[in-house]
Amino acid sequence: MEVIKTKKYGGHILALPYPSQGHINPMLQFCKRLVSKGLKTTLAITNFISSSTRPNSGIVGIDTVSDGFDKGGYADADSIAAYLERFEQIGSKSLADLIKKYEKSEFPITCIMYDAFMPWALDVAKKYGLIGACFFTQACAVNYIYYYIHHGKLTLPISSTNVKISGLSELELRDMPSFIYVHGTYPAYFEMVLNQFTNVDKADYVFVNSFYKLEAEVADTMSKISPLSTIGPTLPSFYMDNRVENDIEYGLNLFHVDSSTCINWLNTKPEGSVVYAAFGSMSTFDDKQMEEIAEGLKASSSYFLWVVKISEQSKIPKKIINENSEKGLIINWSPQLQVLSNKAIGCFFSHGGWNSTVEALSFGVPMVVMPQWTDQTTNAKFVQDVWSVGVRVKVNENGIVGREEIEECVRTVLQGEEGKEMKKNALKWKDLAKEAVQEGGTSDKNVEDFVSKCIKQFVD
Repeated sequence: MEVIKTKKYGGHILALPYPSQGHINPMLQFCKRLVSKGLKTTLAITNFISSSTRPNSGIVGIDTVSDGFDKGGYADADSIAAYLERFEQIGSKSLADLIKKYEKSEFPITCIMYDAFMPWALDVAKKYGLIGACFFTQACAVNYIYYYIHHGKLTLPISSTNVKISGLSELELRDMPSFIYVHGTYPAYFEMVLNQFTNVDKADYVFVNSFYKLEAEVADTMSKISPLSTIGPTLPSFYMDNRVENDIEYGLNLFHVDSSTCINWLNTKPEGSVVYAAFGSMSTFDDKQMEEIAEGLKASSSYFLWVVKISEQSKIPKKIINENSEKGLIINWSPQLQVLSNKAIGCFFSHGGWNSTVEALSFGVPMVVMPQWTDQTTNAKFVQDVWSVGVRVKVNENGIVGREEIEECVRTVLQGEEGKEMKKNALKWKDLAKEAVQEGGTSDKNVEDFVSKCIKQFVD
C-alpha cells in the first residue's frame, strides 16, 4: 500500500499510551506506521508529560488527557494504587471529552487504541460506538502467563520449582514475572497486569509489540483462546525498512539526551569491543551493587559505556571512576538506538526490559541480562535459553550480583566461543525482525489488515 500524502485519511486513530517512556514510544512508533499507510493518528499523552517534554512526533498529532495529576504526574500520587484509581476516574472523563471535541472537527475519532494497562479506555470507546484496539507493550509469553493467572489456570502462590504452561518452554519459578516469583510484591501493579484481560475479549483488535517468528509457538497457542496480532518491532523505520519518511528517532524523550559525547567516544573504539551498560529508567541499585557493577566492568578489561542516572552517580566510588577513565565512559542518559546500532558495541549489559530486549535483537547485539522486576525475569529466560543470544547473571546469597559474576558474563559474551554463537544468533534475529516489518512480512501483513478494515469501516 502506498504512502498517502494528501490530507484525506481512511479513519482517525486516537492512541492512548500508559504514561511512561517504555509505553509511549512503541505506541508512537506504531502510530507513525499507521499514518504511512493512510490513517490519521493522534497520540494522547497526559497533561503533565506534555508540559514537561517537547514532543517531536512528526506526522502523528499530539493531544492531551488528564490523569488527575496534571502538575506532577505519578510522583504526586500517594501510592501506585491511588494513581491508577484516579487515572481511571479522571482519565475516563478526559478521554470522553477528547472524543467529543473531535466529533466537531474535520477528522472525528473512529478508533481508540489503548494501552492494555488501561482497560477502562475500551469501555469509553464502546460507549461512543468506536472501534477498540488493545495494545500490549510486553512479550506474548509474559501476556500469556498473566492471562493464565487471570483466568485461574495457574494457582498462586506457586509451590513447585518448575512451571509448565502450554505453548511455553518449561520455566523455573525464578523465570516467572517477579509478581509471581516473589508472590505478594507490588500488589497494585500485579492487579493492573492481570486486569489487562478483564475485557480484552470485547476489543475489536489486539496488538502485541513483538514479531511472529520470535514467539511463534506462544503466539499461536494464545491466539486460539485470545486472538492477537504481532505488529513489531516498533522501532523507527530508519533502522528497519526505511518505508516511513524521516522516521529516525522515537521523538518523545522524558529525559534529556545529549548524543554527541557518547557517540563521538564510541566512534574511536574498535568494532564489537564495547560493553553498553544501561538498566532502564526505573531501576535503582544500592551502593554495594553499584560498586560490584563498576568493579565487574573494570575487571572485564573491556571498554564500557555505562548509563547512570544523576541521582545514582554518587553511589559509584570516586576511586573506581578515576581508575576507569581511560576504558570507560559514564553518562547520565543515552540515545539508545544510536548506541546499539554503533559498530563498536559488542555486548548490551541490560535489565532485560522488553523494549531494550527487542532493540538489542533488532540490532543483532548479544546481551548480559540482570533482571530486576516485573517481566524482566521472563525476558531474561528467553534471551538465554530460547533465543540463545545472551547470558543471565546469577544472584548470590546476599541478593547481590558480584563483580566476578559480572566479569565472567561479560567475558563470555565478548570473548568466548559461546559469545561467537550468541552473536551469530543475534544477527539471525536481526534479519528476522527486519523481515517482519518489511513489505509482506508477518507484522506488515497484520498492519495492512487493520488499516484495510479501518478504511472500509470509515468509508461504509
